[in-house]
Amino acid sequence: MYAIVDIAGQQFKVEKDQEIFVHRLEGKEGSKVKFDEVLLFEDKGKVSVGTPTVKGVTVTAKILSHDKGDKVTIFKKKRRKGYQKETGHRQLFSKIQIEKIGKAAAKKAAPKKAEEKPKTTADSKE
Repeated sequence: MYAIVDIAGQQFKVEKDQEIFVHRLEGKEGSKVKFDEVLLFEDKGKVSVGTPTVKGVTVTAKILSHDKGDKVTIFKKKRRKGYQKETGHRQLFSKIQIEKIGKAAAKKAAPKKAEEKPKTTADSKE
């Protein structure tokens, strides 16, 4: 069973108990997050493709840690001008573990009460 899910603007193919790095997510370490934007869902050979998402399927994950990626160096230079500039940054990531892929529990609808129609009177003569 696997799914292709949209997490923070990127698409990931995920399976149960898989650990992946995604762009920094809101939430504390140890908290659970739910992703509703499932683009494709495969279960026992049966593939469901969303238009654009598969309805009723969610992916639940647990945030393991918040980390920084490797340093990315940006170096700019214009030759013969004496100009050079070096900057860099470290991208922020969250490490998550996929706990559950499946259909969301269907919410039971509250029983509808019989609506009472307002009583109309035939006394409209004046």
